Amino acid sequence: MASFPLALLVLLVTFPIGVDAFSNRCNNGIRRTVLHDAAGIQAETFQLGQQICTYKTITITPSGMNEGELPRQAVSVEDLTPHLKSYIESSGMKNGVLTVISRHTTTALTINELESRLARDVQNFFLKICPPDERSESKKKQTGVRYLHNDIDLRPDGEDEQQRCRDNGWDIDDDAELQKWRDQEPINAHSHLISMMLGSSESIPVVDGEMVIGQWQSVLLVDLDGPRTRTVGIQLMGYS
Repeated sequence: MASFPLALLVLLVTFPIGVDAFSNRCNNGIRRTVLHDAAGIQAETFQLGQQICTYKTITITPSGMNEGELPRQAVSVEDLTPHLKSYIESSGMKNGVLTVISRHTTTALTINELESRLARDVQNFFLKICPPDERSESKKKQTGVRYLHNDIDLRPDGEDEQQRCRDNGWDIDDDAELQKWRDQEPINAHSHLISMMLGSSESIPVVDGEMVIGQWQSVLLVDLDGPRTRTVGIQLMGYS
């Protein structure tokens, strides 16, 4: 018999005073128990199938990105919802949790409405809060705005940062390599700051093979330093 959490087992056999329960077997063989408390609030528990734990990385190319186009600190909103639905379906998971994480420091994740004019509002709103550096490639850059992170000629700053560069494949002890590293670094401190405000991950319940999100909600990747090809990590943990 498939194992499932002890807390769920206890819930299935002992209920708090004032809670009524009835149980029925669903078409897919999962036993569903519906609980009603004195206030009429309904909750559901499930006797679950085989355990599932799986992870994959997906690649997202921004809509409208031209081949060979260089990053210019553009802001775009990309819909991850179809990718997530497809992964849940292919995994066979019926109940559990989906976790999605951005794998970049200048992208963010959020759950909200997918709408083109709102996407432009997102860009305008956050670039007012964190305007791009006057040295940036962004069309929204502002004269007089400068961030410490963008003083590329002073980086890497300290031994810890120097070691992180080495760990990521840059031989910064060689002057030519150090200059190459500095040349490829974008002027994007504002992108990092906005990413911190929005957050980098979301966890979403999955019930009966569907994400529990609202009618107008979508899971969105917000690219704050594009256009670039990006990657997103997805993990499913639950039961068939």
